[in-house]
Amino acid sequence: MDDEYAKLIRRLNPPRVVIDNDACDDATVIQVDSVNKHGILLKVVQVLTDMNLVITKAYISSDGEWFMDVFNVVDQDGKKIRDKEVMDYIQRRLESNASFAPSLRGSVGVMPAEEHTAIELTGTDRPGLLSEVCAVLTDLHCNVVNAEIWTHNTRAAAVVHVTDDSTGCAINDPKRLETIRELLCNVLRGNDDSKTATMTLSPPGVTSRERRLHQIMFADRDYERVERAGFTRFEDKSSRPHVTVLNIERDYTVVSMRSKDRPKLLFDIVCTLTDMEYVVFHGMVSTGRMEAYQEFYIRHVDGLPVSSDAERERVVQCLEAAIERRASEGLELELCTEDRVGLLSDITRIFRENSLCIKRAEILTKGGKAKDKFYVTDVTGNPVDPKIIDSICRQIGHAKLQVKHNSVLSPKPPRETTMGYIFGNLFKARTFKLIRSYS
Repeated sequence: MDDEYAKLIRRLNPPRVVIDNDACDDATVIQVDSVNKHGILLKVVQVLTDMNLVITKAYISSDGEWFMDVFNVVDQDGKKIRDKEVMDYIQRRLESNASFAPSLRGSVGVMPAEEHTAIELTGTDRPGLLSEVCAVLTDLHCNVVNAEIWTHNTRAAAVVHVTDDSTGCAINDPKRLETIRELLCNVLRGNDDSKTATMTLSPPGVTSRERRLHQIMFADRDYERVERAGFTRFEDKSSRPHVTVLNIERDYTVVSMRSKDRPKLLFDIVCTLTDMEYVVFHGMVSTGRMEAYQEFYIRHVDGLPVSSDAERERVVQCLEAAIERRASEGLELELCTEDRVGLLSDITRIFRENSLCIKRAEILTKGGKAKDKFYVTDVTGNPVDPKIIDSICRQIGHAKLQVKHNSVLSPKPPRETTMGYIFGNLFKARTFKLIRSYS
């Protein structure tokens, strides 16, 4: 009865969205008021992320039965959202009652869809792994049309969309899917995998590819930091995220995060808090030229704040992992060329033969064109020799493969005193909360 009553309340009080270009000089302000329910913050942030909007500031308040959030957003060029069609589409998406945040599924496997087959992979990361996976798929007459690959803390996860290379359609034959599963498991397992790679056949879902990657890596416990024997790599510890978890009030745990700013950072953090079954009651997000600061008042879904040192340490580890998984580590290479069957297998083979290690990749095929991004280091995780990159570009073609960005040479954000930064911003959040309560 309580669940039916909650549904009735939501139907009688649909979300209200206001998009304002006059309230702020340098950003479009989006205000969302709605009946509160678990997961609504993730739904809103995912809609903004799917539209490739950059969130520069945010104020979150969802205590009690009402959700009232304000987001300052800009487009990829740092400009306000002026297109009327885009603004109307954002409003329609945010005012929809459809859920964009289904519960965590524990299985990882092969999911047939109408246009393609979604293959979800997880295993121990090693140099050349993506090349081996692509080679197996090519041998099995599977064409990779879209994919996203993340690596973190010696673990690798991928969501790969494939079609039959002769028909261009999804692969639905159970025997063929089982063969794909078995061979890919063998590749992922490798010769020495202490964490067995598991894959199962799962029904298709509506979860976004990026959300699934967070779920897969969280379930794989990639947040447990391990050291790989035999490898020494360059690591600038000053660039690592700084996360603190404090119980300074009886009813809430305050989580503060400071890190290098990047696109989709808020989405990654909210995904992880949701998967860990924490609820954000109040929060603020502020970004500068290079740095982002986020602060949230949270409780577990059972209504309790973080209650032990072990739980506090786990929250810190999981949020650090959420920030680091999508960090643009290494050299960014962009491939733009005509798509063909086996293209990804050929490109990743060339990378492997030149001792490049792919830390992250985004594979996109549209209108017969392949537009792929690869973030690469050498096999030890250190910067790649420019001579090797020049040789690879000559082999593939300078017009097809270009160097876009080198994170190693990027300027580092300024460091500030930790406690002063935390409590200074905590005062802002508490002030905001008091203002909202009296308004």
